[in-house]
Amino acid sequence: MREVCIIGVGMSKWGEIWKQSLRDMHTDAALKAIKASGVDHLDSMYVGCMSCGLFVGQEHLASLLTDYMGMCGLPATRVESACASGGMAVRQAFIEVASGISDIVMASGVEKMTDCSGDEATYALATAADQEYEVFHGATFPGLYAIMACAHMAKYGTTRAMLSAVSSKNHTNGAMNPVAQYPFKVTPAQVEKSVMIADPLRILDCSPITDGAAAVVVTTVDIAKKLGKPYVKIIGSGIGTDTIALAQRDDITTIKAATIASKMALKMAGKKITDIQFSEVHDCFTIAEIVVAESIGLYEPGKAGPAFLAGESALDGKFPINSSGGLKSKGHPVGATGVAQMVEVYKQLTGQAENGRQIPNSPKIGMAQNMGGSGGSSVVHIMEVA
Repeated sequence: MREVCIIGVGMSKWGEIWKQSLRDMHTDAALKAIKASGVDHLDSMYVGCMSCGLFVGQEHLASLLTDYMGMCGLPATRVESACASGGMAVRQAFIEVASGISDIVMASGVEKMTDCSGDEATYALATAADQEYEVFHGATFPGLYAIMACAHMAKYGTTRAMLSAVSSKNHTNGAMNPVAQYPFKVTPAQVEKSVMIADPLRILDCSPITDGAAAVVVTTVDIAKKLGKPYVKIIGSGIGTDTIALAQRDDITTIKAATIASKMALKMAGKKITDIQFSEVHDCFTIAEIVVAESIGLYEPGKAGPAFLAGESALDGKFPINSSGGLKSKGHPVGATGVAQMVEVYKQLTGQAENGRQIPNSPKIGMAQNMGGSGGSSVVHIMEVA
């Protein structure tokens, strides 16, 4: 297996983007990544996109997006795994380069979520849940994660203040991210006074509906060295799945798919979780960041909440989490999220994080954890500075 790295990254502006279509946003991010990488061609492309057919009525992205990039004929494939679609696209690009099938592959992600009504967006997102046993009975993702939050609170004593600390910290980081949808700070008190969505989750506990795209160029270390651009190695990749429905899981206070994926990625990398210095994790809701931090082995069950309340996950903390602002502040265009996590890890490892959100002491190794739905699928990547 060849050594694989990321050599260039690009993102569109995220938010409610009225002046760009899905194809425009993707082309923007893709061309930025190509320019940053210095490559003169691509061998293939994998595009993460959860539900473009429901959000904007557009399928067949392989043809559409290569056309608007000016690359008709480029081998391209759309990848879907709900909100983990972007991370899965990165994994496919990693595998193709590592295997020797191709030398230079783009992994991208895109979603245009605000061109439909709120009800239509809710319907589209609900396709990532169990239609017969959850959605039919009225369950939405805020409701499902609220159930997880209540269970975690009952089992481990997790508090409202711990959830608020996650939101406040991520907004502090996102306020420094030039592409973030909500680049402003919020206090824990503001979180706790915001509109209730599904008890105990309030609107400032929830990631938003977002338009956006992200792209990375994946190649071999040998090619990266010749190009002379900053690069970081992907040294571990892992995926895992669990039951799609919460009711069928052994324990809804943990994300088994994330545990499986992190163990697989760490084994490939030859690392322990204690070797990882920072991480981007899938904080679709504040409780998700707490549960994921425990599921990947960073904290013992029930210990992440108190650690976050004490500031351990801040930029200058013991283990920074979501320096980008996370899904909560940066935004969550579901097909693009996993790719954007890789963009942030790349920037942190190469010292390119903007506006003062660079993690202190020049971290050397980071992790990205992306997941679909309520944790029915998850993908983890480990990246190391060259």
